Amino acid sequence: MAHKIAFALSVLFVFLSCESKTEQSETSPSESTKQALLIGTFHYHNPGADVAQTKSFDILSDAAQAELEEISEKIKAYQPDQVLVEWPYDEQHELDSLYQLFLEDSYFTNDSLSDFHLKNEIFQLGFRVAKKAGLKSVQAVDYRNTEFPFDSLMTVAALQKQTDLQKQFMDGIERFTQEFDEKIESGASLLDMTYYLNTEELRKFSNEFQTQVPLLVGHRNNFVGAYLASEWYRRNLYMWSLAQKATQPDDQRVMLLLGSSHIALIKNFIDKNPEWSTVELKEIMEK
Repeated sequence: MAHKIAFALSVLFVFLSCESKTEQSETSPSESTKQALLIGTFHYHNPGADVAQTKSFDILSDAAQAELEEISEKIKAYQPDQVLVEWPYDEQHELDSLYQLFLEDSYFTNDSLSDFHLKNEIFQLGFRVAKKAGLKSVQAVDYRNTEFPFDSLMTVAALQKQTDLQKQFMDGIERFTQEFDEKIESGASLLDMTYYLNTEELRKFSNEFQTQVPLLVGHRNNFVGAYLASEWYRRNLYMWSLAQKATQPDDQRVMLLLGSSHIALIKNFIDKNPEWSTVELKEIMEK
């Protein structure tokens, strides 16, 4: 009897598998997938909270403001159904209140705005796009209940005399900081800076720096590097989970506006999900 049941189940699984493949073949990828517009960015207000300390970009300059208008108009033509931003998911109510002020054209008229609320990419780009696209809300998808013990990581590397790893970390930080600062000093535009942060090379570097190199730090009984990498992985996995939950069944296109290092890892998650595809800002701008 057990043998007959097992055989029946195996036949059923084969049948279902064949049926699934047939159904998939009848549906083109463009019809069956949602698309995420990936915009990995630097923080326009430059709070100095990242490991790499870079120069500030003047987002309030006439040139930058003109670019923001150009970018947001192009994204409007892309017709995003949702705009998802790096704001704590459990503070959606506060984001809704700020966006309502923006919709009423009374957001930037407030003289008491902090540097963050005046310059951050959420308000300068995210809100601008959402309003042009006629969206009633902007969705918060950041998750911050994590730890990144980078100082402890470097201390352990020093104690274990892992000088090569120490140098790899410091060289990586210095390289990125120098490249970023040189672009600002040379007068690079907002689009130039954004395109640079979304290159395949820089995304690969970011992912290796955050999730691969730390694994080698410390003695075999010390997992500070693995812990740091797992926390970074967890934060971004949670963010991608929140992004999917914020996407309604009928939504076909979403804009994901996050720090470039977040986008670098989240793109890997999206690439492994057959229900999603991605598009880059450069492709939108060149249409």
